[in-house]
Amino acid sequence: MAKTGYRVLIVDDESDIREILEYNLTKEGYEVETAKNGKKGIEKAKSFHPHLILLDIMMPDQDGVETCRQLREMSEFQSTFIIFLTARSEEYSEVAAFEAGADDFINKPIKPRALLSRIQALFRRESKQVNNADKVSIGGLQIDRDSYTVIVDQQEITLPRKEFELLYFLATHPGKVFNREELLRNIWGADVYVLARTVDVHVRKVREKIGDQYIVTVKGVGYKFEDIF
Repeated sequence: MAKTGYRVLIVDDESDIREILEYNLTKEGYEVETAKNGKKGIEKAKSFHPHLILLDIMMPDQDGVETCRQLREMSEFQSTFIIFLTARSEEYSEVAAFEAGADDFINKPIKPRALLSRIQALFRRESKQVNNADKVSIGGLQIDRDSYTVIVDQQEITLPRKEFELLYFLATHPGKVFNREELLRNIWGADVYVLARTVDVHVRKVREKIGDQYIVTVKGVGYKFEDIF
């Protein structure tokens, strides 16, 4: 199998899951490393520099949500894909995962072929975004998708990947109203199954960082990027 050029880190306390995922990912051409808990996962990520992290939620010592939160606070992992793997199906677990900065959420038991399909979809979307790199400047806001940087009133701020993509998408369609389902489809993709509430969570977090004046709530419909500055 030809190498994909992508590195994947698996963080899970169950050795059998680590082994089967490592086997299937390696077979598909990914370079793979593993860790058995959140703390070791962070250490491994710093040296391995993965493009994607598969992260279990329920782990001893430090759970996946806290691990994800710590990773997203580090500049080198702002754009790293993070997919949560969990045996828990409660809505609050999914919301907590996306609030921490997850890109996707997959329930156990894991079907390797389905997981590989989700991973390939993430990397395909990334490739399309790189090929369409562009810059947006509106009011005191500057967005550079080529470098994934955002500047607000001459100050650079850091946005995790999905927050950045949401902001960029809305900013490149000023004045157009999108409902939650449209935003989920355009930002997360049709093959990623997340709650509509995830959009609200990301909009709130973007507003906290860039201010409330750019993304406007259209009551009963969705969101739009304000085009008058």
